[in-house]
Amino acid sequence: MGQLDAVAPRYGQASLAEVMPSVLNVLGMPYERDALGLSATLAGVRRVAVVLLDGLGWHQLGIASPHAPTLTDMIGGRLGTARSITSGFPSTTPVSLVTLGTGAPPGAHGIVGIVLNQPGTDKLVNHLRWQDQPDPASWQPLPTAFTRAANAGIATTVVSNPAFQNSGLSLSAYRGAQFGAGGVADAVASSMLAALPSSALVYGYLPDVDRAGHDFGIGTGEWRTAVAEADRLLTRLIDGLPPDSALIVTADHGQLDIPADRRLDLDRDTRLREGVAVVAGEPRVRYLHTIPGATADVMDTWRGVLGDRAWVVTREEAVASGWFGPIPQQHLARVGDVVVACRERWVVLASAHEPAKVSRMVAFHGSSTAAEMQIPLLVVRR
Repeated sequence: MGQLDAVAPRYGQASLAEVMPSVLNVLGMPYERDALGLSATLAGVRRVAVVLLDGLGWHQLGIASPHAPTLTDMIGGRLGTARSITSGFPSTTPVSLVTLGTGAPPGAHGIVGIVLNQPGTDKLVNHLRWQDQPDPASWQPLPTAFTRAANAGIATTVVSNPAFQNSGLSLSAYRGAQFGAGGVADAVASSMLAALPSSALVYGYLPDVDRAGHDFGIGTGEWRTAVAEADRLLTRLIDGLPPDSALIVTADHGQLDIPADRRLDLDRDTRLREGVAVVAGEPRVRYLHTIPGATADVMDTWRGVLGDRAWVVTREEAVASGWFGPIPQQHLARVGDVVVACRERWVVLASAHEPAKVSRMVAFHGSSTAAEMQIPLLVVRR
């Protein structure tokens, strides 16, 4: 399969939504479904460390390998096992973090994009800057895997940047866990290892690879440095794991470098704004909330302008395709009346609606190419 081929999320079989339920099953919660079959590999394991490396998708591992010896041993089967699973859709960080944290597809938990329209208003919720409004407990109503573990008497710890501790996104994804501070690789490793003696499930998050890809591009010197830091985190964790432990490594999505000549801008083409009341989503997946009665015209216009550079479908078509998994009525209106998912190496910018740094990014993600959707599942047993 090529990097630009479309990949459907494998909900219920081998997606990011299956990771935490499978881990909880290993830790003695048999009513959590082990769709990934981890219990066979990890029989007798009493504590599990889970690491999410933001932006390091399955198709980026080959580029990362020369700069990451521990990761290379994991990929090659010399240190544990390696296979690919899929992210959810859109293949983007807030969606994936809540998918991992709840063990549920995006449609079920309702975080179906970076930026969403609050139904019935013209307000936008940016999940990367989200604090207390809307209320995280109502905007994302599902119990997290950490809450379910706590209810079963299993202690859990989440290690992340202290600046994120009480954000709406963290509360949606991780509520129920103890918090451990860790912003850079060494701090994440230290906090995770310190938590393992008292917590059966310890989760750590490292954003560096994703950030370097956005700012500089995949394979650049800055990206290679970020990969080396991530590898040092994995090395320290493997070396420090207690005897009854296992390490699971995954990601939230991959990335694609987007050439300068493959960037459309809906704010510089007046045709693309006609009939559109609210623009949400992100450059690889746009949600267009239309003026009443304008959906069909907006569809025709966008299909005519974008051609084969994107899938342009109605909300109903997107939901019926299974992109989000089952989605309850209360979350439907968060998806645009029109959904625009970019194919291959294309983005649709919104220069008047988003920070200027978005237009300056080199690598993007969010859509359904293999490079974005396929992510690693690496398992090492101590």
